Amino acid sequence: MIQKGMEKVKMKRYLALLTCLVLTFGLLTGCSSSTPGNSDSGTQASSPAAPSAEATPEPEKTPDPVTLNLAYMPNYGALWAVMSTEKNGYFAEEGITVNLVPFDAGPAEIAAMEGGSIDISFIGHGAHKLCSSGQANILLIQQLGNADCVIGLKSHGVESIADLKGKTVGYAPATSSEIILKLALEANGLSMDDIQAYAMEASNMVAAASSGSVDAIATWSPASLQILEQLGDDGVKLCQNVDYSENSVSPGSWVVNPSYVEGHHDVLVRFLRAMYKGLDYGSKSENYEQVAEWCAELIGADKDALYQQRGDGYWYNSSEVADMLSNNELIDIYTVQQNMFVNSGDVDASTMLKVEDFVLTDLMKEALE
Repeated sequence: MIQKGMEKVKMKRYLALLTCLVLTFGLLTGCSSSTPGNSDSGTQASSPAAPSAEATPEPEKTPDPVTLNLAYMPNYGALWAVMSTEKNGYFAEEGITVNLVPFDAGPAEIAAMEGGSIDISFIGHGAHKLCSSGQANILLIQQLGNADCVIGLKSHGVESIADLKGKTVGYAPATSSEIILKLALEANGLSMDDIQAYAMEASNMVAAASSGSVDAIATWSPASLQILEQLGDDGVKLCQNVDYSENSVSPGSWVVNPSYVEGHHDVLVRFLRAMYKGLDYGSKSENYEQVAEWCAELIGADKDALYQQRGDGYWYNSSEVADMLSNNELIDIYTVQQNMFVNSGDVDASTMLKVEDFVLTDLMKEALE
């Protein structure tokens, strides 16, 4: 009650003061001019300025449209993330149109990037050796693979890695096919000199194994699944990536030519932002079947055959990539991989780049902000 009374007293004083001011103002204007026009003019000059309207926020800038030529290999492992990104509209949100171009192997993709026909490529384990020589920079890790294997033909006397000695073994040079073969041989006290190593194009592997023109073959999914299906009881999987997980890793990554990075910083950040969303969708098991359908549509394959490849690797999501960036695990993975290449003689330690020089962690982090 006391407070309300004080408020009333204050209000009365305020009204009295205001009345005095108005009367005084009227007398002053009356003395300054006897004409109505001048009086009105004075009143207008003393009027308070109209309150300014609130600033309207500027509309969000639409990203400049860009088309990217992306290289991929026709299997679930190469396609799961990019198809999740494309089909969910995440590329469109960034103003990106993608043109997907199939390749048989990573080295050819890296050569195409150098020639300018491809902007960004997905590569498997083996082609990563070219990063150490400066031919490609790693833009994004997508997975750790378990898709590589060595398959023997029982009818040719091959039922174990030890049986490979003196046998004809097909493989694709400079790819994960060669890596898994060398790992298997080394683990069993053998080397490439102990076998009849038969270099071939990846596209010829299924035919070579199925026809029996080789005794064994080092390959990856989906070729491995096709070979085992066609060989039936005659085919035996001798090893796979997980058999050597203690001292080896098989990352699958998106890479870019170093010269492309210099003038396309913004485009690459936008690509990564979109791909992170694709990782989050495609890495969830409840979405595997849908992803397999999208992949099958793109490459004209059977959906069930693509779905069988869903276990060919460990699929990362964006949170896991962020964690690996913050605790340096990402660099550790590629360091282990580079050491593998050095130990196998595929990379010269005296001339190779440091891992930090070709893994684009700054771009990966910026796209996560």
